[in-house]
Amino acid sequence: MAGGWKNDLSWADVTPEADFWDRRKFMTAAAGLGVAAAMPRMAQAQALKPNSWKDITSYNNFYEFGTGKGDPAAYAHQLTTSPWSVEIDGLVENPGTYSLADVLDGMEIEDRIYRLRCVETWSMVVPWNGFELRDLLKKVGVKPGAKYVSFETLLRPEEMPGQKGKVLDWPYREGLRLDEAMHPLTLMATGIYGRDLPNQNGAPLRLVVPWKYGFKSIKSIVKISLTRRQPRTSWNDYNPRAFGFYSNVNPEVAAFTNQSSERPIGGGVFAKRIPTLKFNGYGDQVASLYQGMDLSKFY
Repeated sequence: MAGGWKNDLSWADVTPEADFWDRRKFMTAAAGLGVAAAMPRMAQAQALKPNSWKDITSYNNFYEFGTGKGDPAAYAHQLTTSPWSVEIDGLVENPGTYSLADVLDGMEIEDRIYRLRCVETWSMVVPWNGFELRDLLKKVGVKPGAKYVSFETLLRPEEMPGQKGKVLDWPYREGLRLDEAMHPLTLMATGIYGRDLPNQNGAPLRLVVPWKYGFKSIKSIVKISLTRRQPRTSWNDYNPRAFGFYSNVNPEVAAFTNQSSERPIGGGVFAKRIPTLKFNGYGDQVASLYQGMDLSKFY
């Protein structure tokens, strides 16, 4: 398993895209990840209902395009993603504005099968393609004193009509503690199913932090900053009691609603709910990051 991360999911748990991958390609990809030998623990404990490619690309929260689940798919075609650049500044050795090609230069693109858990209590399993964020941070050089990493989404209301409204204070902002950002599970995603990211899923570059609620995985990133102080984040600014800075998946702590169970997307409105796992099932890899913290305050 590349990058020192562990995975208990296989292609059996992933949203299938039958028109794009035949069975042989699925098995080849799973074997390459080293996860084809046994039924994953999550599948044994909770029978995950497969979704469709359509679910992944049409059921989204991306308020820059509207608050409806179908708004991103309906309006994201307006977004221009080429050329694209990312400004990297703050406590880094090599600050600057990097083209997407420069960002990707030297990065190892991997397949990562991750659970996605929304704070709205729905979930799915997504096969991402991308590189570890820590590789990019090592590339630009992290200076002593850096403790946090902040991110910003593109601000372009003429292409992102949701930004014309006042749902949030635009641009969308998110942040991680440096050790979270450097964790091998933390991914900068560039695609799904081996394809480039669809616009509605955060093209061309988005964050994926699988043990946190989905709103932490900021989309369409144009700026990354290394800071000493904890950065402001959009949902935390909106309601700090409901949306903590850490926002780790925690079935024991309610946000604005009970988080003890979730609805896998693909089964319809009346789909059977399944229990939510602490840290979204990644606790054996990330719980040590939060030793000594009162997780009831940092849900």
